[in-house]
Amino acid sequence: MSAPRLLHLMRHGAPMRTGLMLGHTDEPPNPAGIAACMAQAEGLDAATIIASDLARARQAGEAIAAECGMPLHVDPRWRELDFGAWDGRASAEIDRGALGRFWGDPDAAPPPGGERWSALRERVGAAIDGLPAGPALVVTHGGAMRAAMALLCGFALPQLWAFDLPYGALLSLRLWPGPQRSGQIVGLWP
Repeated sequence: MSAPRLLHLMRHGAPMRTGLMLGHTDEPPNPAGIAACMAQAEGLDAATIIASDLARARQAGEAIAAECGMPLHVDPRWRELDFGAWDGRASAEIDRGALGRFWGDPDAAPPPGGERWSALRERVGAAIDGLPAGPALVVTHGGAMRAAMALLCGFALPQLWAFDLPYGALLSLRLWPGPQRSGQIVGLWP
């Protein structure tokens, strides 16, 4: 059996505006958020650095890659869930019942005009399957990180919502090669 490899998933740093349902809204990052991501990445074992194409993740990835003297690979499959009509809005502005149904079952009750949970899982799964050999760092979003944990560790939605993934959080997973995706959480650093 081949040896496992590391996959580091980092949530982007704080955006300029916080407290919003930021899915595909391309909110710029806060400079302090980029600095926090750079600090989290110090000393990580990564042969590849990948980032979502959204500015709040991509710019942190660019800074980390530049510091490491490595290229950054941008992959839109690592984007956040598309919140459709809710994107860029505060949760207090959204109908509480609709929001509750979404959190209870994001596949059966997606945001109006938004993405289903299963679609997010599918694209994150394709991104995982497309990772190059060796340890990798992916600068991404909270939803994509949760989708990866569901796929690699088998967590159900209630378990995924229990994980606190603040801005700049780092989740390290050990992945085993094989026909089915499988992984183990090695660490979570807020």
